[in-house]
Amino acid sequence: MASNIEVKDLLEAGVHFGHLTRKWNPNMSPYIYMERNGIHVINLYKTVAKLDEANEALKKIAASGRKILFVATKKQAKDIVADKVSKINMPYITERWPGGMLTNFVTIRKAVKKMAAIDRMKKDGTFNTLSKKERLQVDRLRAKLEKNLGSIADMTRLPGAIFIVDTMREHIAVKEAQKLNIPIFAMVDTNSDPRPIDYVIPANDDAGKSIEAIMTQVTEAVAEGLAERKNDKQEGKAEAPAAKAAPAKEKAPTKAEKAVVKEVKEETPAPVEAKEEKVEAPKEAAKAEKADDLTKIEGAGPKAAEALVNNGIDTYAKLAKADPEKIKEILTEASSRMAHLDPTSWPKQAQMAADGKWDELKEWQDNAKGGVE
Repeated sequence: MASNIEVKDLLEAGVHFGHLTRKWNPNMSPYIYMERNGIHVINLYKTVAKLDEANEALKKIAASGRKILFVATKKQAKDIVADKVSKINMPYITERWPGGMLTNFVTIRKAVKKMAAIDRMKKDGTFNTLSKKERLQVDRLRAKLEKNLGSIADMTRLPGAIFIVDTMREHIAVKEAQKLNIPIFAMVDTNSDPRPIDYVIPANDDAGKSIEAIMTQVTEAVAEGLAERKNDKQEGKAEAPAAKAAPAKEKAPTKAEKAVVKEVKEETPAPVEAKEEKVEAPKEAAKAEKADDLTKIEGAGPKAAEALVNNGIDTYAKLAKADPEKIKEILTEASSRMAHLDPTSWPKQAQMAADGKWDELKEWQDNAKGGVE
């Protein structure tokens, strides 16, 4: 498990420093602790809770085998992100976000293939048959492609998630990911809008120490997910030969053994057949309710959903009947980091989900994010 970062560590890294109060985004108010000397201070307890939630989700995505694309083109973040992410073998963009990177992925793949074609030319000797001017042009093209797209050469399909440092600077990446319904993880400062982000990590995205502190935790979580996937594969390979092993052939009985068996059978009386009573499994077990995905409720993350399931609230119908105060008590007992969650609207959302009113639920959640409700 990734080392649980403490509030003290984040404080030392300067993660709590926000922007000037006149530059703030009102939608970040739930994550702001106070104002001091004209600067907003981020609530680090909420940062820790949100970071744990994001790490859990990133770990699952990495364990499923999907790639996570990291985006950070600002000067303070590019070197840190490139260093941390290259160690876990994940794709990253640190130079410039190529427009259509996600929405026009086919064209981007063509550019990557062009880079591979130039490499083949150099290996098979075709490159040496070109004129000096042509070789220079090809080298320049190769260098440009390597600079912009070198880190995504192994990304053969759209990523399973995207992690962004500074959503205001990378607003095009956010819009493209939104359009394709790709989960967005991001470090969000007090001047940014957290509404389009699926997993918000409220943090200072301008200081190198702050970025490094968050990126260390995030990459450790991804590395754990990759390690789990590797272990599962190794266990699967170890079990495969055992399953395929043919059963040992029984030695055929000799004539003498056959004769003894025949003699014993003739002397032994036929056994009285006992009537077997069929035991019917209880109907309740056969009709056991399948647990619902409670993370579809706005405000309920993976850890909150796990706490509810552990307390018997594992379906939308049960959550719809639950008392918000009881839900709050369950969350607080499971972890003090979930004490800030407000489950007042969860039964209402769960009722819509239980009734299959997904469009109505989505509309309600969009309005709630926009501050209407």
